[in-house]
Amino acid sequence: MAASPLNPKSHYHVRSNSLPSRTHPLISEVEEQLSRLRASEATSSSSSTSSISQKLGGLQDLHDHVDKLLQLPLTQQTLAQEQHAQWVEELLNGSVRLLDVCGIAKDVLLQTKECTNEIQSFMRRRRGGDAEFAREVRNYLVSRKSIKKAIHKTLKGMESKCNNKSIETVAMVNMLREVEAVTLSVFESLLSFVAGPKLPTKSSGWFLVSKLLHPKRVSCEDEETKLEKVDAALQSLLRTSKSDDLVHIENAQNLLVKLEPSIQNLEEELECLFRRLIKTRVSLLNIFNH
Repeated sequence: MAASPLNPKSHYHVRSNSLPSRTHPLISEVEEQLSRLRASEATSSSSSTSSISQKLGGLQDLHDHVDKLLQLPLTQQTLAQEQHAQWVEELLNGSVRLLDVCGIAKDVLLQTKECTNEIQSFMRRRRGGDAEFAREVRNYLVSRKSIKKAIHKTLKGMESKCNNKSIETVAMVNMLREVEAVTLSVFESLLSFVAGPKLPTKSSGWFLVSKLLHPKRVSCEDEETKLEKVDAALQSLLRTSKSDDLVHIENAQNLLVKLEPSIQNLEEELECLFRRLIKTRVSLLNIFNH
């Protein structure tokens, strides 16, 4: 099987050394949260905003516990050892990767909210003739196309770049790699939800491995999301180009009203998670610069 960020064990043949003491309760808690998130990603039967929101909430709890774990003197002493510097640097690079993808997810949600708010405001006013109406709908669809293109580029860029080699490491590092992997997997679900059914092409190793690792997960192709319904409704209106097509306009408006709080909720969850990712990176930097 090809290596994938979703399955860090596929990158390495790892010999895991336990931490030099009995298992701390925080370690057990992180492992339990990881297990729940992996199971949720593998068996989730929908790509709804509620399911993604729950996963983002789970990631917040996970990274809260990770940061507490990094504050333990034992953890800091273990990772601060000179021979472990390479592993800490690897974890730092991973933290940058998570912040970058989270930032992209925040941007595409903001752009999605802005273009949906604009078309919703225009349809509520119902000013102008058919030509202006068609232009505004077309502007929305162009914005959505641009957002999807950016998401597809990001998903393709999330392919693994790790080398296949044997690395002896400590259990703590393996667990933090798993945290990064499951976080990337949830970001993939979120970005795929926003983009809709046209996911990356078959050349994308990330998408192929994701499908192999999560055969039970139903992708966005299998469920029409709220965003897809809005897109379809507006595309239908564009074909008629009639500003007085009240039935279809009302349908599109109702869909936009339902979509608005969903996007807002995802934005808030992402912002909370982004702050936690920053805390984790700061903790790792403190250990690295010790």
